[in-house]
Amino acid sequence: MTLVEVRELHKQFVLRKGLFGKVSRVNAVSDVSLNVVQGEVLALVGESGSGKSTLGRLVARLDTPTAGEILYNGANVASLNARQLFAFRRHVQMIFQDPYASLNPHMRVRDMLAEPLQIHGLARGRNAIGARIEQLMGAVGLSSTLASRFPHEFSGGQRQRLSIARALAVEPEFIVADEAVSALDVSTQAQVVNLLSDLKRKLRLTVLFISHNLAIVQNVADRVAVLYLGRILEVAPTEDLFAQARHPYTQALLGAIPVPDPTARRKRIVLKGEIPSPMRPPSGCVFRTRCPHALADCARIVPPLRPVGAGRLAACIRDDLMSGSAPQAIASTTSSRAIP
Repeated sequence: MTLVEVRELHKQFVLRKGLFGKVSRVNAVSDVSLNVVQGEVLALVGESGSGKSTLGRLVARLDTPTAGEILYNGANVASLNARQLFAFRRHVQMIFQDPYASLNPHMRVRDMLAEPLQIHGLARGRNAIGARIEQLMGAVGLSSTLASRFPHEFSGGQRQRLSIARALAVEPEFIVADEAVSALDVSTQAQVVNLLSDLKRKLRLTVLFISHNLAIVQNVADRVAVLYLGRILEVAPTEDLFAQARHPYTQALLGAIPVPDPTARRKRIVLKGEIPSPMRPPSGCVFRTRCPHALADCARIVPPLRPVGAGRLAACIRDDLMSGSAPQAIASTTSSRAIP
């Protein structure tokens, strides 16, 4: 069953230089259609500036879309009024990248966890709230005796656990985790990812997991959606995507994953130049300026996201690439730039 469905979603930011300066428009999200199945972890991956966080904020309705629909359990949440949006907040919560910035430094942990319970009327009375706080602290692997402390008294990993506990306080069905482990060291990342996986299974959560780290995504996601300059380029089950990516951009991302064996050699797609500015995206396919397989038609045709196999979608006009029959380009020159 589909829990969240995004249809032809657009988000445009308007930038002005000075009071009477020139107006520029940034297309952060362009014509994105996507669905999240109940109980799954859908990973949203791409380079910095691809629009991942903007899309996550739109789905959580922290931002308002310029156009398109966001359906949650069949209801369009893109046009909710204030009262409806308040009720929606119980079902969808967000975990942010920086746990320290997302926690109020002037509130003790117990007060931060009690606040959403009181606002939504989920626990009444001191004993009931205290019991719920103890339960939440235990769920994220922290002792309830720490609830009297302030956020600065915790390590980075512990603060992220507190952010997770606060998101879980209202018993949501859907979690948007926006780079939730990228600010942590490697060992702590593994702990928090394992915690999220356990909570997802125990609480039957549905998760949109936003990350640029494909090594983590491979271990946590059921499906992967690849975003570039605000457009979805490929969607596939995780196992299929890592076994054989169809889109050249996805192949480049996978080729950039660090390999612990120093003697191992990995094929890389040659990517030309830098990522274009979202204020001046390329015509046609947004990836064409860096794609080693680009054709003349790529400059005028916006490739639709189309089926390229069982449960797989990709946006490319080249049938040979989408069938997996075209050879991949190998990064062997210093004049072209592969994703670091």
